Amino acid sequence: MHKTSGLDVHKDTIFCGVFDGKNHQEVKEFSTLTSSIMALGEYLKSEEVEDVALESTGMYWIPVWNILEEMGFNLTLVNPYLSWNQTRRRNSLPEKRNKLGEIYRRKLGK
Repeated sequence: MHKTSGLDVHKDTIFCGVFDGKNHQEVKEFSTLTSSIMALGEYLKSEEVEDVALESTGMYWIPVWNILEEMGFNLTLVNPYLSWNQTRRRNSLPEKRNKLGEIYRRKLGK
């Protein structure tokens, strides 16, 4: 089954949600240190994720992108405004973090 991941990237924290087409896995939290981003990549590989959407306001996504791209993931940068509108509940961060991978999967058409 094709899995996608949505990453909500902040200055010090990355929230990672994985969607398998039917279910959302628990959102995991990683720091933005290089070793933690590499651990995130290994986690995504262990979950057999190939396609990853990164959402970030500002430049915080760049090191995450560089490391995950080197690890072989298919990456897409997502406009936060669009994903907020897709979840329709601006005050529900846990739901948004779970839904990002699902939104990305729909946009991929998979």
